[in-house]
Amino acid sequence: MPNGIGAVVVDHDAGPLLEGCLRSLLDDGAAPVVVVENGAPGSVRAALADPVAPRVHIVRPGRNVGFGAGVNRGLAALAGESPPPEWILVCNPDLVVHAGAVEAMRQALESHPAWAIVGPRIFTEAGEVYPSVRSFPSFTDAAGHALLALFNPENPFTRRYNPGTPEGDVVTAAGWVSGSCFLARRSALEDLGGFDEAYFMYLEDTDLCWRAHDAGWGVGFAGTAEVTHVQGVSTARHPYRMMVAHHRSALRFTFRTTKGWRRAALPLAAVVLGARMAMATVRIALASPARR
Repeated sequence: MPNGIGAVVVDHDAGPLLEGCLRSLLDDGAAPVVVVENGAPGSVRAALADPVAPRVHIVRPGRNVGFGAGVNRGLAALAGESPPPEWILVCNPDLVVHAGAVEAMRQALESHPAWAIVGPRIFTEAGEVYPSVRSFPSFTDAAGHALLALFNPENPFTRRYNPGTPEGDVVTAAGWVSGSCFLARRSALEDLGGFDEAYFMYLEDTDLCWRAHDAGWGVGFAGTAEVTHVQGVSTARHPYRMMVAHHRSALRFTFRTTKGWRRAALPLAAVVLGARMAMATVRIALASPARR
């Protein structure tokens, strides 16, 4: 069983999915486990069965502080452990860790001391591989992806940004990995100051990995570790709110990472993201079952 691996799960009314997540973490050796209650007061305790509840520490911010800020609250709680865990597993509440995944990610970080973060292979509920390993796009590729991916996901801009998840038991360097599940060195997260809490939801993982690279750390992918993620639980309940949060975060990330002469194109980036948000709004409206 792995030692010194603490886990942070940020919950937002995931209900019974949360218990399944926590059981998989505890069974795979993650301990201590901290759940940050971003949902309704008392929702976490109500979702936990007796065998699980005593083994989980609940942090209650008192409101929905967002994913990144929630993780930071969990990190602060784990820092108070004696001794604090050397490794930190961050994951969504609607995710199940497969047997051996936690240890496989720890081994990947141990064998690559320059890496701050490593992500696993993520499967959807249907058993398909989710594209959780991606590159940092150029300005042109980012604009092309933003405008075309909604309607043509196989366009060349998106393919360069999202080249696909490596196959097999490969352990390799990555640009950025999904924040729905990753293992990190606590020392690296402290060095980076945790997540940027200005991102309420979306792209906080991209930003964290970008800052890790910028600070001299590496980011990796471990095909030796597997998890299953039931996606879109919160998004399905609040599609418009999540869509706005996504585009606001994309604009913040663009402004943060665009440097030099390219900053002259930032107004164009804002226009592109505005156009994408308009297209996404129409798409949500057309897909709504309430449409008449």
